Amino acid sequence: MGERIKKLKKIRIHREGTHELTWSALAIIGIAYLLWYSFSTTIPFWIFIIIFGAAWFMALNFYRCPIRYYNGDTDKLVVAPADGKIVVVEEAEENEYFHDKRLMISIFMSPLNVHANWFPIDGKVKFVHHQDGNYHKAWLPKASEENEHADIMITTPDGEDVLVRQIAGALARRIVTYAKEGEECYIDEHLGFIKLGSRVDVFLPLTAKACVTMGQPTTGDQTVIAKMA
Repeated sequence: MGERIKKLKKIRIHREGTHELTWSALAIIGIAYLLWYSFSTTIPFWIFIIIFGAAWFMALNFYRCPIRYYNGDTDKLVVAPADGKIVVVEEAEENEYFHDKRLMISIFMSPLNVHANWFPIDGKVKFVHHQDGNYHKAWLPKASEENEHADIMITTPDGEDVLVRQIAGALARRIVTYAKEGEECYIDEHLGFIKLGSRVDVFLPLTAKACVTMGQPTTGDQTVIAKMA
């Protein structure tokens, strides 16, 4: 797609978590200070530090955001939009927009995975649509259509439409989408963020060739999941 534009935000902690991590850290420090000076024994202090310190570091791990670049030519490549595990690779009916069969590739993200999402392909954002819905477990087939989700349609330089769907799971209750209608988008750019366990579906033309298999782990912005015809 010609010269690719790099607009990476060079951050190691995702911006979606900086506010929560900062204020929770201050709260933990404040309560720990009170416990240290309010009791004759340090046992309450250490119990609090162990429990809430561990919880804070788990949140820190959840909000980590690796700085990644795809090394190589991205022409006609579709890369993984998220870290996780492949749970669907099949031809499926997509009746909301395409009304025909598409190659569907789905990635499930556990709470331990990075939850930043990347654009899977170079192109232009055709539209962004948010749909309210249920909160089934994200790996279930019905989650793709029935759960709360955000749809991002991307038109490739060859005129093919590719649908990326961010799906909320049983725990995930917030989907953040940075994609804007009419903007050009590129591999290496952040598409959005989903909090806690969730899933991302990619709907491709049937002429695309899948490069992943069921159960295969993926690395966002690195693993090639398909090649366009």
